[in-house]
Amino acid sequence: MAKQRATQGGFGASGLRVRFAVWQAARGPVAQGFTSSPEPRSIGLFAKGRQLVAGNFLFAGHLVEAPGAGLWDITPPDADFATELQGFAWLDDLAALGDASARARAQGWTQDWIARFGAGKGPGWTPDLTGRRVIRWIHHALFLLNGADNAATHAYYRVLTTQTRYLSRHWARAAPGLPRFEALTGLVYAGLSLIGMETLVAPAVAALAVEAKAEIDAWGGIATRNPEELLEVFTLLNWAAQALTEAGHTVPGDHLDAIERIAPTLRALRHADGGLARFHGGGKGAEGRLDQALASAGIRPHKALGHGNAPAMGFVRLSAGRTSIILDAAAPPGGRAGGSAHASTLAMEVTSGRRPLVVNCGSGGPFGTEWRRAGRATPSHSTLGIDGVSSSRFGAGSGDVLEERATVLTLRQQATTEGAAVHAAHDGWAQTHGLTHARDLALSSDGRHIAGADTLISLNPQGKARFERVLAATGLQGVPFSIRFHLHPDTDSTLDMGGNAVSVALKSGEIWVFRHSSRAKLSLEPSVYLERGRLKPRATKQIVLSGHAAEIETRIGWTLAKAQDTPLAIRDLDRDDTPVPL
Repeated sequence: MAKQRATQGGFGASGLRVRFAVWQAARGPVAQGFTSSPEPRSIGLFAKGRQLVAGNFLFAGHLVEAPGAGLWDITPPDADFATELQGFAWLDDLAALGDASARARAQGWTQDWIARFGAGKGPGWTPDLTGRRVIRWIHHALFLLNGADNAATHAYYRVLTTQTRYLSRHWARAAPGLPRFEALTGLVYAGLSLIGMETLVAPAVAALAVEAKAEIDAWGGIATRNPEELLEVFTLLNWAAQALTEAGHTVPGDHLDAIERIAPTLRALRHADGGLARFHGGGKGAEGRLDQALASAGIRPHKALGHGNAPAMGFVRLSAGRTSIILDAAAPPGGRAGGSAHASTLAMEVTSGRRPLVVNCGSGGPFGTEWRRAGRATPSHSTLGIDGVSSSRFGAGSGDVLEERATVLTLRQQATTEGAAVHAAHDGWAQTHGLTHARDLALSSDGRHIAGADTLISLNPQGKARFERVLAATGLQGVPFSIRFHLHPDTDSTLDMGGNAVSVALKSGEIWVFRHSSRAKLSLEPSVYLERGRLKPRATKQIVLSGHAAEIETRIGWTLAKAQDTPLAIRDLDRDDTPVPL
């Protein structure tokens, strides 16, 4: 891409009110140092650090190639790109590289930010971005100050002090949830670390405990039902608790209780490959981030949420052998938590060992508005959908929130010596078509065989009457539906047995075979895999069972099983993941 140069004040540029608030925060004594040497806890990627040094700036799905340009000289392609720059998470990657060229850029770009934006200009003075930035400045303080001259060192402490006071007065302007956790964690960090800021610690710690109690429900979930966002909240709470403990402070009980509630939920949402289930706008998480967070929390597994017990944040987990299945068994979130909710009720993901098999398309947010909407629709998920109508829908004037949301009517789990099973049903099409969708899944005890059935049924007289009217409108042809199984792009799939089965080969050498027992049409069609950090969607395939519901009950049975000649144990050591996906 062409080299781009400009200032970065165009996206959500702060107004006079914010600049005045920053000016006020700058008044007063400047912290002269740290009470102790900060220890970096945020870990970046070596390969991404090399890309930054080379002038390849990949943020929010956009790549700007500008060798030799300063970070703040490039023109952000959109507001999300500018937001990622202002949050300073890229410091993690430069610190992971750690050589002289990385340090020079980290120091130079930080000093350039201070000169351009340190007085309150630009889009980076929201409380959440300020908290995110403060955490990175403190984590990598030695990296930023090693070899710096007196003027640069003073500027660093001056603006870090300003940001700390700003957070102490304005953290409550952050939206509840992850943004507020970022703001408060940054404030706790700064209060504990900077000389002279000790009086800010107690109010910030108390506020963080209040937020933890309010935002983390009794089952360790958050309102957005986004697994990756839950991991971010968990990580922030861990960082704050560790910093408090190391400084000799007591961590409030509500804070620790929230960490203990979240840990088993995250374990239930973790696939066999160590990645998170990709639902409601979340990705699988940075590699190793989940394991690191769980290890640092030091909470041993003590209850199997989501598997034979209460759902984990609305998700049910089935696991056996090398196989894990995670099913969305709750309504999409609404209200303030619903801005990124997906119409994914009863959608599932399947992973075998280190290899994802059946996936959801993911969040299309990094690829523009149209992709974002498409990624939230039911056809972008591995479940049944009535053609042209998502199971949850936007209302008139509802903006980004799904107003007509599917409700789960029944949810039953069963575990026996033969395996684990789940039955769930939702009413997403009861009002539009008089139909309820029921899904049955059973995983064998060795993890080699999945039996499933998807049913469209009218449950009551009102539903039957509505379905008959819809059926008449189709000329008795029936309501068109499709059951989709989106495949991970690293799989290799082919139609077999004269079009009656699909073979799916994984890079581990495993082969899974999909079959069905119905009058539905089996096809293998194009699909996409939407992944944050890539320049464009990845092409992949989907297994589709399509047909028409012309009766009060239409049931489609199917199986997904390892081929008989697939070994019981496979040595899968191939590390072919691209460190910096393009």
